[in-house]
Amino acid sequence: MEAVFLPEGVRALDQQLERAGLLELAMEEAGRAGADGVQSHFPMGRVLLLCGSGANGGDGLVAARHLYALGREVVVLAQPSKHPLTRSNRRRLRAIGGTVSPLTLPALGRELARADVVVDGLLGTGFVPPLRPALAELVTALNAAGRPVVALDLPSGLNAALAEVEGEPVRAQVTVTFSGPKPALLYGPAAHWAGKVEVAPLRVPQEWRLTHAAATRPVAAEVAALLPVRPADAHKGTAGRVWVVGGSEGMVGAPLLSGLAALRTGAGLVTLYSEAELPQKIPELMIQTRPDLAATFADWPQKQRPDALCLGMGLGPRAPKLARLLLPWNIGTVLDADALQPELAGLGHAECIWTPHPAEAARLLGVGTPDITRDPLAAAQALQRKFGGVVVLKGGPSTIATPEGLLVSRGGHAGMATAGMGDTLSGILAALLAGGLPAPQAALVGVTLHARAGEWAGRQHGYGLIASDVSAELGRAWQSLRDDLSLKE
Repeated sequence: MEAVFLPEGVRALDQQLERAGLLELAMEEAGRAGADGVQSHFPMGRVLLLCGSGANGGDGLVAARHLYALGREVVVLAQPSKHPLTRSNRRRLRAIGGTVSPLTLPALGRELARADVVVDGLLGTGFVPPLRPALAELVTALNAAGRPVVALDLPSGLNAALAEVEGEPVRAQVTVTFSGPKPALLYGPAAHWAGKVEVAPLRVPQEWRLTHAAATRPVAAEVAALLPVRPADAHKGTAGRVWVVGGSEGMVGAPLLSGLAALRTGAGLVTLYSEAELPQKIPELMIQTRPDLAATFADWPQKQRPDALCLGMGLGPRAPKLARLLLPWNIGTVLDADALQPELAGLGHAECIWTPHPAEAARLLGVGTPDITRDPLAAAQALQRKFGGVVVLKGGPSTIATPEGLLVSRGGHAGMATAGMGDTLSGILAALLAGGLPAPQAALVGVTLHARAGEWAGRQHGYGLIASDVSAELGRAWQSLRDDLSLKE
């Protein structure tokens, strides 16, 4: 499991390392990991290291020493520093024959003309934009030179805590981040400046990292271990019964996509309830058309209720009323699209999953969409506290908020930015709930399966994906997760 850090978490971890007398060793490991990143991606040529006045500059000086020891041609331009570890690592570099020159705009221009790769050690996680004018000039000159850049921890100029970009940060081809990724390296548009992100897990106790983490990113084998296992004597009645409640005039495709995904995720019986006439395009789906769904469900016997349901896809303005009617059933429930309404705040229960995209999340919280996308971790947490249950804030990556904390998904494909993908996810989640997974686990497994199926579909269709392509690959995605678990074992 990978820890995701906010700046305050990094500071807290550093303080714990300092109390243990390990902070200097941590800087040594970070700098060496940066040097290894340069060697791995750019093994030849002249290396220019740009070092700031803080701890990030110290990481850069350690990296310079290791590269120098490997025989690389190394040039270091550095700002003056009062940081004790940065100053001591400057002395160590000089002790083995390295040199450090002042970082000025003329010096940067001269050295960029001769550099084959640049290491950005200017600013770390403590930086809050905007850049000071002099430093902004240096960053602009660096980006204009077009040299490949390896950033240490994160590209200088980004706010580690946020997905937004203010001004012009360093554009990196590779970012070697320490202990765990920061939100700016996970969520766009900030993440677009980081290039390929590699995590250097510093050798500190895992419980220290998790204690100070804002969120976690489970690895594939951890997700695979949660996949339900169906016994050999299972039948359709024991494999999970799902109801999909949705559809209205002009929006009949949405519930069909949810139903298809539920079947492809292993639900034994899937029934679509709608007040609109749904086309029978998928023979395995059972379709029930009722003129008044609220009246239909008002006195439904408890013993005849499904194992899980998903609600809202293309349903229209009746969705909130139906949600108020069905949520008290306290069964696994996925709410999407028209069922995501502010008036339902506080009605979520332990087995309920809300699945907003950023615009829907903004409506639920009464803010603008940019407020959601700039800080998805905070937005997902606020949604969970307001609505209860589990929240899946959809995106690339998705953010899952549970009563126990935050999770960040992995994977996916850019071709999934098309209509119907959310309907597909809802069906996946409902099938997993019907199969017996608790809502937090169903959310994590569901977004992982959805993303991985999108990757498989992307190999077939590139960016021209449609939602049913993803459903078609759910079986392959499921098996590939099982294979990841087998490899771990």
